[in-house]
Parts: sequence; structure tokens; C-alpha cells
Amino acid sequence: MVGFLWRRFLWFLITAFVVITVSFFLMRRVSGGPFSGERSLPPEIQALVEAKYHLDWPEWKQYLHYLGPFNMDERGLFGDDSEDGEATKIFGGVLTGDLGPSYKMRDFTVNDVIAQSLPISFYLGCVALFWALTLGLTAGIISALRPRSKLDLGMRLIATAGIALPNFVIASFLIILFVFWIPIFPVAGWGSLKHMLLPGFALGAPRAAYIARLTRTGMLEVLSHDYIRTAVAKGMPNRIVLLRHALKGGLLPVVSYLGPTIAWILTGSLVIERIFRIPGTGSHFVEAAQNRDYTLAMGVTILLTILVYGMNTIVDLAYTFLDPRIDLEES
Repeated sequence: MVGFLWRRFLWFLITAFVVITVSFFLMRRVSGGPFSGERSLPPEIQALVEAKYHLDWPEWKQYLHYLGPFNMDERGLFGDDSEDGEATKIFGGVLTGDLGPSYKMRDFTVNDVIAQSLPISFYLGCVALFWALTLGLTAGIISALRPRSKLDLGMRLIATAGIALPNFVIASFLIILFVFWIPIFPVAGWGSLKHMLLPGFALGAPRAAYIARLTRTGMLEVLSHDYIRTAVAKGMPNRIVLLRHALKGGLLPVVSYLGPTIAWILTGSLVIERIFRIPGTGSHFVEAAQNRDYTLAMGVTILLTILVYGMNTIVDLAYTFLDPRIDLEES
């Protein structure tokens, strides 16, 4: 177990370095910049603003400046750009945990924006995950227990529709039905449980469809094993066979799927948060991409990388509890 965690940690460092490096230089290749908006600034003001955030430096110097620990005094690596020769670094660097200032939200740093928006996306993600697991596991188990029946066919048709429909289409139907036709829920905003139910369902419904299909497949495979038929033949109650034996093995495909899914749900859906005007991390990421807010977009990208990698590691650890035959040291 310890060796597995050490290997994962080393691979995480490599993955994070590659993601940061590729994202940094790709974003600089996009036309425009954080201060080239619809209202153009005078050239003198534009030059002063870019100099304040060091956007007038060469890209390699900006990259080292963004990382942080490579910053030297102005007479060293970065030249003599200040009168007293002290470093003009405006933040500590991403490797020190400081993601820098937001270029568009002038009074906030990226750390501040993520600290305020991530809990909102987390709460929304928990509601979406509740819908996804409740509906998906229930539908998958019922379909597996009644294979090739009309109920199974109906469940599979609904799951297929859920996979085929994008979440913004589901959100549109929900708004029309439960906001305009039957005015039960608010159309947008944030602050109470009512604000979370519709976007949470729209975010979790496609995931529930995938979970239902995976649960059905996994359960059918496990229920066909000899030890299940032996337990039933010995007179063990069906409830015990289902909960203690079949369900534990049938959830392995679902657990594999939940790793990146949980990370993506907890950081919020880009589209759903925009539709329901939820001030979560996804909304800020869209705005950062539109406004060329380099540091904010990079911060959300790094956050998503950490969550996806961390959740995949937790999933691998969960395998050992669901199936003791799996040895992580050999993987």
C-alpha cells in the first residue's frame, strides 16, 4: 500500500508539471489577452498594465515567474527591472500554493475566487451525486433482478435517453416544466435547497444513466457466478445474497466510473452553472476563458487535475475493499 501511494505521488508530480506547462503555453497562443477587450486602452496605459503583471516579459520568463521558486532578484535571472534591485514578483508562485491575482477581478486573487466558489460547486455536486447514485443504482439493480422484462426494457430506454440528452437540454426541459408550467422552483440563483434541486438533477441525470447501465452489467455478471447460485441453492435469503455478495462485486464497474465523475461533478458543470446563474467554479472558468484571465483559468485547471487524480487514487484504494483479490503493489 505504501509503495503504491508513493508511486502515485511521483506520477502526480509529473502529471501536474505537464498540465501546468502545456496549459500555460497553450493559453498564450490564443489570440487576444486579458487586457485587450472591447474597449481598447491607449498604448501607454496598455504598456503600463502589462508591465504591472509582467506580461511584457518573454514567455519563458513569465513561466518561471508563474512557477515561483525560480524567482531570483532583479539583478539575477530576471534582469534589473526595479530601482532597488528587489524582486518584483506579484505573487509567490503556483508551486508555493499561491495561484496569483485575477487579471479581471482586480480585488481578488485566484485563491480567493476558488475559496468562495468551490464550496458552492461542492454543494451542487453533492446534490447531483445524490441524484446520480440514487437513481442509477436503483434502476440498475431493478433491471438486473428482472432481466429482459418490460421493466428492464423501460429502465434501459430511460437510461439510453439520459445518456443521449446533454445536461443543458435536460435543464431546459426542467425549467419549462417546473418553473413556467408548474412554478415550484426558482429559475436561477443560489441560497436555499430549492435552488439546488433542479440544477443538481440536471447535472446528475446523465451520470445516473451511465451508473444504471454499469450497475446492470456488473450485477448480471456477478449473479451468473457459481458462488451466487450455490448461496441461493443453500437457501440463503435473496436479500442477503444481493447485499452481501452480488452488490459488492457488481459495483466494481461503477466505482471505476465514479473516480473522474465525482471530480468533475464537485467542481461544477460549466453549462449548468451558467444556465442557472450559480456562482460556482464552473462559471468562473467560463468567464476566465472568455476574458483571457490566464491565472484564473490556470487555477481552475490545476484544481480539476488535482481532484481527478485524487479521486482516481481513492477509487483504486476502494478496489481492495470491494475485491480482496486485487493487489495494488503489483499494479
